[in-house]
Amino acid sequence: MDYLLDPFQYSFMVRAMIVSVLVGVMCPLLGAYVITRGRAFMGDALAHSVLPGMVVAFLLGISPFFAAVPAGIVIALLMGAVSRRTGISEDTSIGIIFAGMFALGLVMLSRATGINVDIEDLLLGQVLGVSQTDVFVSLGLTAVVLAGLYGFHRQLVYTTFDEVGASVVGIKTSLVEYVLLALLALVIVIGIQAAGIVLVMAMLITPAATAYLLARRFVEVMVIGALVGATSAVSGLYLSYYADLPSGPAMALVATMLFAAAAVAKRGRMARRAI
Repeated sequence: MDYLLDPFQYSFMVRAMIVSVLVGVMCPLLGAYVITRGRAFMGDALAHSVLPGMVVAFLLGISPFFAAVPAGIVIALLMGAVSRRTGISEDTSIGIIFAGMFALGLVMLSRATGINVDIEDLLLGQVLGVSQTDVFVSLGLTAVVLAGLYGFHRQLVYTTFDEVGASVVGIKTSLVEYVLLALLALVIVIGIQAAGIVLVMAMLITPAATAYLLARRFVEVMVIGALVGATSAVSGLYLSYYADLPSGPAMALVATMLFAAAAVAKRGRMARRAI
């Protein structure tokens, strides 16, 4: 019992655990839509593209959330608009904006003076450094995402599996697409605090993919993914504390191991059925 409770004698660990659980739950909920739509690259691109917004926040001396959230939403909507209005493929438009915005963020960071920001913390995450304000903002963003998913779940599922049919029955598929992108941007901004820009992709995709191997219905993918994500986040944080490892990579590593276990289990079931 002491092993489980010892980390929480420190207030920074309590804050880190709250944010980690939020990330572990919210990322797979959106990840279920992302992997079903084949949009894994979108999550990675958004995570990198919010870097300029975060640098602006550091320059202003405010929480990265307050600049990264609007920046993430604008960039997400821009990615969808560029593809629709120019006729180029979605992957191409995402790649262009991803590379350009990330490069802009790195240039801004290299030229900025008077801020003490480690690029490694941005890339790999620093959940142990979240403030009380960050916790409250994360809770608020989580509430917004949950409300959005509740309000648009039917439309999101319909357009995910049959976009043409959804359009025929009167669902505004372009609006639903923008809603998904905006919610995805919010979740990624939350996830960057814990897993960092590079590894937020793992928390977004891997737990949802693990659930995809185990579930039979889409709602089950969301629920199981959230459980796997929360387990990965909590286990990764404990591993970080006791093994002196960076928190983001530890969470991503646990999520990957759970995916590997699920893949082996599914392969075993398929082999037994074939006999």
